[in-house]
Amino acid sequence: MTTTVLRYQAKPERAEENQQLIEAVFAELDKGELDGFTCKVFRLEDGVSFIHVWIEHDIADPDSLRAVPAFQAFMADLPGRCDAPPVATEATLVGGYR
Repeated sequence: MTTTVLRYQAKPERAEENQQLIEAVFAELDKGELDGFTCKVFRLEDGVSFIHVWIEHDIADPDSLRAVPAFQAFMADLPGRCDAPPVATEATLVGGYR
């Protein structure tokens, strides 16, 4: 299992657009039956900081989030929507509940 955490700050004037693009990804994911990963996104209290957590499960033939058109649209101008470049970090799951 591989876990990646992505953290960034959107430009204040583009934070709502960023959230809408994220919501479009989840709306598209809800229509399908993709296997092999878990994805959660959080918008922090400051309104411009976002944290994405991807967990890729150890299965034989995982689906790819990169194949989802709404995810491609989200990624297309992510650097342009940010005040600073996004930082991705590998993480190790210590514990979890549900």
